[in-house]
Amino acid sequence: MIHRFDGAPMRHLPVFPALLAIGLLFGCAQGQFAENNPYPPVPPPIPETQPKPPVTAEALMWQPGHWDWNGSGYVWAKGQYVPAAGHGNMWMPGWWSRTSSGWQWQPPHWMS
Repeated sequence: MIHRFDGAPMRHLPVFPALLAIGLLFGCAQGQFAENNPYPPVPPPIPETQPKPPVTAEALMWQPGHWDWNGSGYVWAKGQYVPAAGHGNMWMPGWWSRTSSGWQWQPPHWMS
């Protein structure tokens, strides 16, 4: 028998009802996602180590690696240094947005 720190025995709670409830909630959430958005969720970013910037005459800024949609699935675009001119100062990762014509991929981009 398992005992708590104070020495009193612990009661065993039924595990099956809790697992059933979790499974139902997860299943409903998955069904809700599939009903509202036919596309898979964006995967978590792949960790990258930002290398030292190359020595160049023009100013560069780091564009982090990101997932992009190629029409049939997500593809990883590695991080890279890009010219700072012409870019905003805030990086926005890609996301799916619901429009009047259905779901549309908003690609990653720089915001000004």
